[in-house]
Amino acid sequence: MHVFKRLTLVLFIVLTANFAVWALVNQGAMQSPWGGKINSMSYSAWQAHNKASHLSDDVIDSDMKILSENASALRIYGLSDGLEKVISAANKHHLDIFAGAWLSPDQKANKEDVDRLISYVRLYPNIKRAIIGNETALRKDLPVDEIIAHIEEVKRHLSIPVSTAEPWHIWIDNPELARAVDFISVHILPYWEGISIDGALAYVDYRIQQLQAAYPDKHIFLGEVGWPSEGQWVKGAEPSQINQARFIREFLNYASETRLDYSIVEAIDAPWKRGIEGTVGAHWGLWSAERKPKFEMSGVVHESTHWYWGYLIATLLALLPIQWFVRKHQNLKLTGQIFYACLIQISSSLLIWAIMVAVAERIINANTIAWVVLIAFQVVLLALLLVDGFELTEVIWANKHRAFQPQEQEPLTNAPKVSIHVPCYNEPPHMVIQTLDALALMDYPNFEVLVVDNNTKDESVWKPLEEHCAKLGHRFRFFHLPKWPGFKAGALNFALTQTAKEASVIGVIDSDYVVEKNWLRATVPYFDKEKVAIVQAPQDYRDGSESLFKRMCYWEYAGFFHIGMVQRNERNAIIQHGTMTLIRKDILRSVKGWAEWCICEDAELGLRLFERGFEAVYLEDSFGRGLIPDSFDGYKTQRFRWAYGAVQILKRHWNALSEGKSLDGHKLTTGQRYHFVSGWLPWFADAAHMVFVVAAVFWSILLLLRWVEFPPTVFLIPTLSVFVFKVLAGQWLYRARVKCSWKDRLGAAVAGMALTHAVGRAVWQGLFTSGKPFIRTPKCDNKPAAVQGLLMAREEIALLLALLLSAFSIVWDFELTNQNAVIWSGMLLVQTLPYWAALITSMVNAIGNRSEAVA
Repeated sequence: MHVFKRLTLVLFIVLTANFAVWALVNQGAMQSPWGGKINSMSYSAWQAHNKASHLSDDVIDSDMKILSENASALRIYGLSDGLEKVISAANKHHLDIFAGAWLSPDQKANKEDVDRLISYVRLYPNIKRAIIGNETALRKDLPVDEIIAHIEEVKRHLSIPVSTAEPWHIWIDNPELARAVDFISVHILPYWEGISIDGALAYVDYRIQQLQAAYPDKHIFLGEVGWPSEGQWVKGAEPSQINQARFIREFLNYASETRLDYSIVEAIDAPWKRGIEGTVGAHWGLWSAERKPKFEMSGVVHESTHWYWGYLIATLLALLPIQWFVRKHQNLKLTGQIFYACLIQISSSLLIWAIMVAVAERIINANTIAWVVLIAFQVVLLALLLVDGFELTEVIWANKHRAFQPQEQEPLTNAPKVSIHVPCYNEPPHMVIQTLDALALMDYPNFEVLVVDNNTKDESVWKPLEEHCAKLGHRFRFFHLPKWPGFKAGALNFALTQTAKEASVIGVIDSDYVVEKNWLRATVPYFDKEKVAIVQAPQDYRDGSESLFKRMCYWEYAGFFHIGMVQRNERNAIIQHGTMTLIRKDILRSVKGWAEWCICEDAELGLRLFERGFEAVYLEDSFGRGLIPDSFDGYKTQRFRWAYGAVQILKRHWNALSEGKSLDGHKLTTGQRYHFVSGWLPWFADAAHMVFVVAAVFWSILLLLRWVEFPPTVFLIPTLSVFVFKVLAGQWLYRARVKCSWKDRLGAAVAGMALTHAVGRAVWQGLFTSGKPFIRTPKCDNKPAAVQGLLMAREEIALLLALLLSAFSIVWDFELTNQNAVIWSGMLLVQTLPYWAALITSMVNAIGNRSEAVA
């Protein structure tokens, strides 16, 4: 298919699907209409984000004009700080006022507010009711008898009806308060009671009937009733614009039918209430803080009236990346191009959605920092989604172009000489002897083996190796270095100085590897091409069937060498490994050998060679097999070293990886830079996971203390979705590339996830320390007991328990009917999976070894 036609088809499919999803998520709801004037609404004349200063006279007058067209009266809660201007402006626009005097523990302020109310009632005829105190008994600011005293004082001076405002249960529990007032001003707010929208109106009706039955001779004024448009769930009560419109419309119809006296809370959103009631406090108004009606009283109601802009921006943001991707990757099948283009569009839409929520929240002050961090985290999360998605797309839908096969021709007697270096430190002699015996059997005519034992103190460990090398003949030479710097890299650099002059290729294998006879014959011919500096075969293992633990580890290792390395090979960007690797000798010497500052000297050398424009050949076929660590602790230690070394390399080579240029002016290709950065990005995600877990536990504690709110769902759902995608993509990749059963795929996933904490620790230590000593991966060690199984995962178990306790406490405290609590707890439980994996892997290791010991 022509490029333009294919691009047009991909864009049409993706953009159409994107529009459909935005439209579906933002589809409106048809609700019962209402027509007429509202009886009364609450009004506060404070600046949007500052209760310390009130609105200007012009804004108040404008508000009164708008509200007079839609309501008959306004309820205000106090008259201090010159707010009598609201009364005069309301009078100008023919609005009645239900005026309040604020009561608090401050008796002097109470007297001033009451006296002020009395004087204003005498001055302004549009004040029709006096409400002395607002939820004063609920807050326990004053005892009921003192509230009654203030009410009776006002009644002595005024002829208008006088009451106080309290929730329904305060009136039920305090009949003496009801006897003292001219009418009952009650607050019934189903949202705060955790009543779902479906039962909200019935709940209001039930409480009103309860009050009427208790006080049949008292007029009932529903002083506050309403529903918020944004904020946190309370049990089963969901704040949303659609729910607000539904409740208000249904309530107004109900009030008209029952001739109910009421006041809607509230007229206009009050952002300053965020500091008092949280996000929800700012969103009770029928008008937004910008004085725009949130919904009409008839017709379809939409949750967001700006979703078209969100769709358009998200589409434009994704348009260029999708075009670039389709044009750049013509080697992909159409299905693969559509799949990855959809991932780009999904990432763009999720990011715009998050930003739209932040903008709608009008975040200020300290909250701004939290939102910036959350959006930055979202960007990283979506970047990981695209990296994983790109690998999946290439594996499933691209054809390999750079696959290398073992060479089968018989080598000539004058074939290039290979010097094989076997570094070892404190290794079991019988294991190394197996390695040497296998090397001696290779069917290659021209090679030598240099065994370099450095820093092993026990002569009984290294002496048998020296003796065995002597038995194997002149091809084998042994060196013992009692005190030698540089760890493994130091030993390899020493071996380089002892290499035969006529050798042109250096081979390196770990001391536990048993090689195939044809290793050199199958790989050395690739050095006929001058640009080839490295020929790498995969790491493989011969004891994967020894136990369930090792089987899990075996298939976890296999994923990288049959998926990641194969994809890297496409762009000449493999990770060189310090075993089963061959390097051209003169090139190795030209770059001054192995880096002794880095504990992953093999990967660092490979990157240096790529920076100088050399090529690597990766053969997927296995030519040697080593030993898997015997314990979960050893398994973690090995991965810790790899991750720590990766951070060291990134720090040292950042200019080459970010700008393309190395210190000596050479350049990496775009593909190489991509694979080295994106390939290690998941390890940085593991480091971020550690921070996220600690922050989530801390946030849960603050939630239980009611000091903070639940993070917006816009951030939690993508977090869960990306995790699910990562797991499913991993299983899909294994099914396509790694030939194992579904049980082995599952075991590999558990083993890989079990390393999350160890990798995260390695990354953080790598970022803030300059170097750690080389950490030997133990082989043929004593196997752990069951108790040690728990100890090997003690840090992971501690975090697991913290997360489980947090999740349980949140659900217990906020109840299962609270969607925010359920989603947050679900997120906490998802975060436990790596720690469950660590515990399971550790116990599989310990219990399996115990069974072997018993047998």
